[in-house]
Parts: sequence; C-alpha cells; structure tokens
Amino acid sequence: MVDAAFRLGGVGQIARHVSDIGRAVDFYGGVLGLPHLYTYGDLAFFDCDGTRLFLSRPEGGGTVAAQSIIYFRVPDIHAAHAELTGRGVTFSGEPHMIHRHGDGVEEWMAFFTDPDGGLLAIMSQVTP
Repeated sequence: MVDAAFRLGGVGQIARHVSDIGRAVDFYGGVLGLPHLYTYGDLAFFDCDGTRLFLSRPEGGGTVAAQSIIYFRVPDIHAAHAELTGRGVTFSGEPHMIHRHGDGVEEWMAFFTDPDGGLLAIMSQVTP
C-alpha cells in the first residue's frame, strides 16, 4: 500500500565513473561548461542546474564500465550543438527529432561521448 503523503523529491546527485579525474574536470568543466563545485582527491562535483554530478574513479581502480546516458537540457539544440562542436566535442550525428507529441511539441536530441567513451546527449523541446 502506498502512503499518499510520502513523495520523493527531485534527483539530488548523479554518480558517474571516470578513469582520470583531471581529464574529466577539464572536459565537464572546461569543454561542457558545467560549474565546477569542488574536487577532493579522486572525487569531483559539478552543478547541473541544481543536480550535482559526482565523478569518481571506479572503486579498486577498475575500468570504467558502460553507464547510463546523461541528457543535458538546452534551450536551443542547434546553437548548443554548434557551440560544443566549436569546443571540440564530436557528435555521432546532427541534432534530430526523436518524437512529436500530440500537441506538436518536438523532442530533439544529439549524442556525443566523454573522454572515457561514456554516452552523453543534449536535448531540447521545440514548440511549433
């Protein structure tokens, strides 16, 4: 039975493994432009519009395995694609429409990888 008074809040933090913290800080902060909160040893934290992105090396020094895709919202996907391409990000393709809702709003995405090959995306809703 579900208690109607109980409700989870928004996502507070997302964790992602990286092989090199310095290289990840350069990419996520310098290239993607995420605000760098702090680095403590092999841990780095960034602000993603109120959700923390927590980067760390895999426990025991293992290799970075496949991880969930992180989708970053952008107001203008074509402008964001051009800006990130200019910063050296290599996309797997051009921004493209994924879905059109019944009210005509379109979901657009474009995919790229981080230095460890982890899949990332930019996404935008386009109103007709």
